[in-house]
Amino acid sequence: MPRILRKHLLAGAREAEGVAVVIDVLRAFTSAACMLHLGATEIVLLAAPEDALRLQAQEGYLAVGEVNGRQVPGFAMGNSPSHILAAGRDLFAGRKVAQRTSAGVAGALAAAGHADAVILGSYVTALAVARYIQRLSPSSEVVSLVAMGGGGREVTPDDEACADYIEHLLAGRPYDHTAALRRIVEHECTLKFLRGDEEHFPPADPIYCLQRDLFDFVIVATHEHARLVARRISVPQEETA
Repeated sequence: MPRILRKHLLAGAREAEGVAVVIDVLRAFTSAACMLHLGATEIVLLAAPEDALRLQAQEGYLAVGEVNGRQVPGFAMGNSPSHILAAGRDLFAGRKVAQRTSAGVAGALAAAGHADAVILGSYVTALAVARYIQRLSPSSEVVSLVAMGGGGREVTPDDEACADYIEHLLAGRPYDHTAALRRIVEHECTLKFLRGDEEHFPPADPIYCLQRDLFDFVIVATHEHARLVARRISVPQEETA
């Protein structure tokens, strides 16, 4: 069993050791999982919106993401799982994506400089994340669960609870999903969606983001030609212990 470290926000991402699971439930890595589910072939993680726009203009990538929660002008899509799923395979199948977000992507980039491996975590892939880590050979000695929170600056219950759940799957720590959901839906990180008063925070997003174990793949980010590129790796349940 690996030694599990709990880290928080951008500062914690910079301290991540071993296998870093960078968690962004609302919404970056739920969005990433949805895009890969719809057939996107890879996701390049970028800090600057200008770099995503350049890849879109020059290399045919789809620029996806946000700054301060809002879709960047010129981007093909914002950071909304419900909007991504509505666009469907017609937009994403066979396409490469350039993703920029304020918390999750920033955390993955921060962790990638020193962690042994970087996994993009969320509720929708949590079981696959745990199974993938359990299958690593040789087994990882350290796993850092990094809850990115609001903008990488404020602890929020969605990412902390997802880290609790992954720790439960890896090490048997007690976990109560009903209690977790109550904390999450009563917090401003979710209420800003449920109020429905801002177009870039659609009320449907938390419904998708809070689904556990929706996909049977893990998202692993590796350096390729000076870029941090995330791809899906299938982890079927019947092939794991």
